[in-house]
Amino acid sequence: MTRAVAARTARWTRRGLRPGDRVFLHSGNRLEFFAELLALWRLGACAVPLDPRLTRVELERLVEAASPRFSVVDDSVEVASALPASVAVVGADEADGTGDLPPDLAEPGADALILFTSGSSGRPKGVVHTHASLRARWAALRHHLGLAAYARTLCLLPTHFGHGLICNSLFPWLAGQDLFITPPFRPDLLARLGALIDEHHITFLSSVPAVWRLALKVAKPPRRAPLERVHCGSAPLPATLWDGIRGWSGTKEVFNTYGLTETGSWVAGTSGGPFTPADGLIGAPWGATIRVRRAADADGLAALGGAECAPGETGHVWLETPALMRGYLGRDDLTRRVLVDGHFATGDLGTLDERGWLHLRGRERDEINKGGMKIAPAEVDAAAEGCPGVAEVCAFAVDDPLYGQNVGLAVTMGQEGDEAVGDLYRWMRERLAETKLPARWWRVDAMPRSDRGKVSRDAVREACAARPPLDLTRILQGR
Repeated sequence: MTRAVAARTARWTRRGLRPGDRVFLHSGNRLEFFAELLALWRLGACAVPLDPRLTRVELERLVEAASPRFSVVDDSVEVASALPASVAVVGADEADGTGDLPPDLAEPGADALILFTSGSSGRPKGVVHTHASLRARWAALRHHLGLAAYARTLCLLPTHFGHGLICNSLFPWLAGQDLFITPPFRPDLLARLGALIDEHHITFLSSVPAVWRLALKVAKPPRRAPLERVHCGSAPLPATLWDGIRGWSGTKEVFNTYGLTETGSWVAGTSGGPFTPADGLIGAPWGATIRVRRAADADGLAALGGAECAPGETGHVWLETPALMRGYLGRDDLTRRVLVDGHFATGDLGTLDERGWLHLRGRERDEINKGGMKIAPAEVDAAAEGCPGVAEVCAFAVDDPLYGQNVGLAVTMGQEGDEAVGDLYRWMRERLAETKLPARWWRVDAMPRSDRGKVSRDAVREACAARPPLDLTRILQGR
């Protein structure tokens, strides 16, 4: 790897790269990507990893937002042709330099990484991390989690967002552990997951609930030796799925991790000793202070003035950590909405228990306001997840002439016919107050997802709005 990094620093020096230059990286999840990243950091430049599946329009928006000086592409002519003349195109395999590594020009407070979040359908939002914030995240993880379990790490996730890049890949690899990486979200690889773990003696992997739902269906468990530890994050982990991962992997150390791109990803998890999986359980902070406050901002700006909630009381989750982003690229308006005196307003709702462990109750912006009663869609999802025959569910807000909003539910089921829907309704009625039961239901073949594999509530809502809901009354009456 040292030789590959040196070759790239020599190439960048010839190209005239300067400290502070921003460079688009279009191809991740391969050795060359990591060599490119280290070379850019060595020379003081800022890396901007991108989803290689971006459309031309999305790429043009990101160019406008980030003003890159260079763009590293593989063999994609379409990507290269979409870039303006002001952006110099460099081939990913163009690295024929030789020699020693140059002096390290990276300054702790300099921009190191920009990660774009929430897609690019509107004005792009780039999360800016410095070398100092990234190092703070890795130091906190090493202190709280150790390194032994991460000796042979597998990354199945994309490397253009925080979970896959900062934590799953760079945290163990830069600490000297072995990293094995695959193309992301490949069903054929997930079908061989147990065999891959056996073949490469994998001790750790991190992923998202959607990946595990598929893997548990199509992949045989590892046979030679169980994984030592598994992380699952980026989306709520239902207790039923949690237990399924434990059984498949052969380890009790399945940690539900919590983090945001703005905090360098993993900022808390269930690592504090024996625990029983539960819907919404996160656990203890990793290099952060977690506060749950009653205050909701009145004018669209974040406010710290509200009192902290009592244990078990639901409120707004705030984080304080040295791994916090510098801000949103060129978006001081957005930065002011979430950063106040070094504290970050996550937009999540949660509680702290007597141990100081975090329990999430949903997203503030996802809340369903049913006549003044706030309902977290994640709570509705969790009530439906364990029902036999249910593959996936997604609750969301629908317009209601009486309440203003009500609960809608999209469901993917393994069984055909009305009987399965009736069974799910009765299952949920046993687990949710009547006021929280979905008022409108849709059956869908598949849930719309973001480029990170997460179910998009907004996309599900839009898809369902274009078609009539199920006639639940007729189904329950058996007509």
